[in-house]
Amino acid sequence: MTVHIRWTRGGEARIVSMGPAAILLRSTVPAPPGSRIEGTLEGPVPATLRLKVHSSRRQSEGDFLIEGRPVDLTREIRLELDALVRGSA
Repeated sequence: MTVHIRWTRGGEARIVSMGPAAILLRSTVPAPPGSRIEGTLEGPVPATLRLKVHSSRRQSEGDFLIEGRPVDLTREIRLELDALVRGSA
């Protein structure tokens, strides 16, 4: 299942993958490395997502691949998101 994020300052993203310390997103807007971005998770796991950006690379499709570390994400929400991204929920 796709997990969508609506950024507070405009734009949106979807979670591509999650690891123990990082999250990978496809975003309609860039975010410079070192910045912190915030958005709202939409769908079955409504929550606020704050991300410390490690890298942001433009893709050939015109969107951006953003890698970062979630900040303030509870263990319960992280587990739910991981299950949704992996397709086991």
